[in-house]
Amino acid sequence: MSDAAGHAPAFNKDRPFPAKLVENRLLNRPGSVKETRHFVVDLRGSGLAYKAGDSLGVFPANAPGEVAEILRRLGASGDEKVSPANLRLAEPAPLREVLGDRLALAKPTRKALEVIAAKTTADGEKAKLAGLLAPEAKESLAAWLEEREFVDLLAEFPSARLTPQEFVDLLRKLMPRLYSIASSSRVHPQEVHLTVAVVRYETNGRARGGVCSTFLADRAALEATPVPVFVSDSHFGPPADGARDCIMIGPGTGIAPFRAFLQDRVASGATGRNWLFFGDQRRATDFLYEEEWQIYQSSGALTRLDTAFSRDQAAKIYVQDRMRENAAEFWAWLQAGAHVYVCGDAKRMAKDVDAALHAIVAERGGMTSEQAVAFVKQLKKDERYQRDVY
Repeated sequence: MSDAAGHAPAFNKDRPFPAKLVENRLLNRPGSVKETRHFVVDLRGSGLAYKAGDSLGVFPANAPGEVAEILRRLGASGDEKVSPANLRLAEPAPLREVLGDRLALAKPTRKALEVIAAKTTADGEKAKLAGLLAPEAKESLAAWLEEREFVDLLAEFPSARLTPQEFVDLLRKLMPRLYSIASSSRVHPQEVHLTVAVVRYETNGRARGGVCSTFLADRAALEATPVPVFVSDSHFGPPADGARDCIMIGPGTGIAPFRAFLQDRVASGATGRNWLFFGDQRRATDFLYEEEWQIYQSSGALTRLDTAFSRDQAAKIYVQDRMRENAAEFWAWLQAGAHVYVCGDAKRMAKDVDAALHAIVAERGGMTSEQAVAFVKQLKKDERYQRDVY
């Protein structure tokens, strides 16, 4: 693929590359309560390049069944031309098209409910909406909306007849999802590997799914369905100096970039040591890429592997607990110039890991809490403590 001048086209967020999936593999074993999948995205012909630590942006498509129900409840054919306020289209597009992959069908707002209330004609629906929109019902309204998507509003207030244009003006733009790349371009220059937790749940009596994770898992047919992608450059990456040691902390899907790091460091001949902390629910069912880590350990590429499987014993154990258990060795690696990387859940894990790091520095370094804070700040300033959290 090239233009008239022979240059490869520049694919980016505004012009994503229509890639295809070539692998969709379940990583969890039978008996797991989780659904974590390994995807391989074919980049051939894109001219896209990536480095360890980067992310892949994926533009998903909405579930066809949900789009069909919305059209039915609107009394629309799907061919109606609309120009959603949030899309800034050059010209109106078919309703079915914009609902399919341009607009988000989840997270209805108070404003949407107010528009519906103004259109409602049935007394019972009016009364319910009045109660939801009352000033004193702010908290209960937020909880009510949290349980619903836009299709639920159409189902619960059928007397509100919205035109296709009125409806799409209520919707946000469907945004791409960013996934940490789980491969090194030194090893896989023409493809990107992803480690994705497929989100499935139920609210308001309906089965729901994360729009992008279920798009990849269920709706993107291998070698067939276009998957629009772009590479998102990141500050996050292995040490430029291959002689530096790496401590990588990535429970669950946070393991993704560290699979890329190890591939990259082995391929580049890096001589620094590698220490990986991984955690999940159960070793028997949730040890993601277990065989690969064993191979790296056997070859000496992975110096240390510490795991924390929270549900394999009565008391839950997490990666931060393993850090504290190995505090002396952790501090020794830091003293030797190791870089520390954390990837995964920002709300709990990353905070707990950060607290454990500060505690190790204070305890093993003989520092006050204030000195430990200053030490960790310097690690960040020197780019020896990096986080990719979400």
